[in-house]
This record gives sequence, C-alpha cells and structure tokens, in this order.
Amino acid sequence: MKSENLTLITEFILVGLTSHRRSQILLFVIILLIYTLTVTGNLGIIMVIRADPHLHTPMYFFLKHFAGLEICYVTTSMPQMLAHLRAGNGIISFRHCTAQMYVSTCLGTVEFLLLGVMAYDRYLAICYPLVYTITMGQDRQLQLASASWAGGFLSALIYVASVLRHPYCGPNRINHFYCELPLVLKLACADTHVTEAIILVLAGVLLAGPLAAILTSYAGILSTVLQMKSTAGRRKAFSTCGSHLLVVSLYYGTVVSMFLRPRSSSASDIDKQIAVFYVVITPLLNPIIYTLRNKDIHAAVAKILQRWEGLKTKEKHKVIGVDVAQGIA
Repeated sequence: MKSENLTLITEFILVGLTSHRRSQILLFVIILLIYTLTVTGNLGIIMVIRADPHLHTPMYFFLKHFAGLEICYVTTSMPQMLAHLRAGNGIISFRHCTAQMYVSTCLGTVEFLLLGVMAYDRYLAICYPLVYTITMGQDRQLQLASASWAGGFLSALIYVASVLRHPYCGPNRINHFYCELPLVLKLACADTHVTEAIILVLAGVLLAGPLAAILTSYAGILSTVLQMKSTAGRRKAFSTCGSHLLVVSLYYGTVVSMFLRPRSSSASDIDKQIAVFYVVITPLLNPIIYTLRNKDIHAAVAKILQRWEGLKTKEKHKVIGVDVAQGIA
C-alpha cells in the first residue's frame, strides 16, 4: 500500500553553477566559447587525419576516434548547460535526465577503455616494431575500437537500469549542472545500498582494467626505451607517448580525486568544481595536448595549407585569364 501512494516525479531541477543572474550570463559566454573551441579543435584533428594519407596509421586511427568521442561527450552536457544558463533555471524532464545519464556514462566509459587501447598500441609500436603493422592491422584496429564502444554501451545500460529500478518521489533538486548518475541515485525513495555496491564494483573494474593495461604497457615501453642506444630513438619514443600520458593523468587524476573525497549524503560545490574540470576543461585541453608538439600533425596541416594556397592561386590565374580573354574580344 505504501508504494501505491507514492507520487513519482516527472522532472528534476538542476541547481547549476550559480544562481546569480550576472554570473549566469558571464558563464554562458565563457562556456559557449569553450564549447566552440572544443568542437572546432577535435573536429580539426579528425579532418587533418582524414586528409593526410601519412596519418592513416593505428595511432591516429585511435586518436580520431578519441577526438570524435570528445565532441559527443561535451555535446551531452554543455548545450544543456548553455540553455539553462540562458533561461536562468535548470528544469529537466525525467526522460531527458535518464538519456543524459546513459549517454554521458557510456561515452565516459568508452574514453577510459580507449585510453587503455591507445597505450597498448604504443606498446606494440615501440616494443615490437617489426611485427607492429601485422599485429595492429585494420581488422585489429576495428576490433579494439568496437570492443571499447560495446563496453561503454553495455556498462552504461547496467548502470542506468540499476538506477531506474528505484522509485523517485521527491525531492527533485540536484546540486549539479547535469544529471550525474550517483547524485540522481541519492534522490531515490528506497534503500540503494545494493545498487551502490553494484555501481561501485562495476566502476572499479572498468577503471582498473584500462589502468592496468596502461601501466603494464608503459612499463614495457620504459624497459625497451632504456635499452635503446640511440638518443634520437629515445627522444622520439618519449615524445610519442608524452601526450597520451598527460591525457591519462588528467582523466585518472580527476577520478582518483573524486574517489578519495569523503562521501556525504548531499552533493557539495566541490563535486561540481571537479566535474567542471573533466566535463569542460579536459576536452578543451586534449586537442592542444595532442597537437602542440606533434610534428606529424604540423606537417599535415602545412601540406593542407599549401594545397589550399595552390588552389586559390590557380583559381586567381583562371579568373585573370578569363578577364584578359574578354578584354581582347
């Protein structure tokens, strides 16, 4: 009888980053700029890799996937943040919140799995260069990328299904700027200890698995690099892995900081600040990290610009030729 009298909520209210109107307008401008730069930067990486045949290698195949993943990830939360900042309120429907939880959890999981795959790719390239092209062929690349996406879809389905098996009858205020799964679960009108245990165990496996692959791969890479007699070879190996290691540190650093924080019954502003870092800042930094000192990307961009200038010059000469012909006629 008690469960029959529950009135299920149909919407949530996201508290957001601030309730001050002027601050909301300022944040709207800043986040719009960051979102535009993030999408442009990652889209630029994808276009450069597709345009240059020299970048059609396993490393850049996975980087292209990662860049596309980042575009999708920021699009699950930042446009909604902009809409709420512009409107001045954070009302979101239960269905929209559920969809956001699923997509963001899925993409976040794929990111960690893909980071593990990218570390394994670097391990094969540096430690087994003679068989690298055979071992990491196109079929293997597709298999690893597909496995990462499948792992994300399946784990997110388990996460969200576990959360949705509970009734939600109020309160409906979430102290965040998007529907983060643990915070939504705290609003359930039932005992959630079993669900929290399931989520914690699954999250631990999905985070520890890629981390183990990363640590094992880089241990092998370090051992191989230290045995190299060529200083240029060592420098090239470290420069190849440096950007990936920095991105790994950013992602796992935020996750570790969240896990080490003491749990409380309600979300604090610190949770939102950490979320801003991995939802807003990290996707913006990734294109910069992967392209800043990447000579292959620099050379590819230079070729594209030269090709573009050549086309413009040809078009200009063509127009001049037509004008001259018309003048003679």
